[in-house]
Amino acid sequence: MIRKAIISDTEDILRVINHFAEEDLMLPRSLQEIYENIRDYFVYLENGQLVGCVALHVFWKDLSEIKSLAVKEPLQGKGIGKGLVKKCVEEATALGVSKLFVLTYIPEFFQRLDFRLVEKEELPHKIWTECVKCHKFPDCKEVPLILDLPTSP
Repeated sequence: MIRKAIISDTEDILRVINHFAEEDLMLPRSLQEIYENIRDYFVYLENGQLVGCVALHVFWKDLSEIKSLAVKEPLQGKGIGKGLVKKCVEEATALGVSKLFVLTYIPEFFQRLDFRLVEKEELPHKIWTECVKCHKFPDCKEVPLILDLPTSP
């Protein structure tokens, strides 16, 4: 079951994300950062346990980012990640956002969901605010992808 995150999910979200960060598969998050952005998160629960999460972060009137997509290993490949991304697409569309982007080490996953590869230079400079604080900057290997969303007339 997918739902919006609540405060009591924060430490479980931190554990799931930072497990993959320790494997160098995504960027780590701090507990404070998750609390501050809890309204951005969706979680996936199975048998009452948090097994996946994702965040949708609005950058500007026409641009949002999918961040911190993580699903525990035993449950990967069962459509949970796809479902979490779909929730982000639905919410971004409902908000009236026209472009949704992601920076990822696994571009093939997002390409299967109709995201297209773009050059980093195509993304606005404001999205790099987190990047300049990262220990991998400027030699990051994350791949940028964008999904154009339908907009109302």
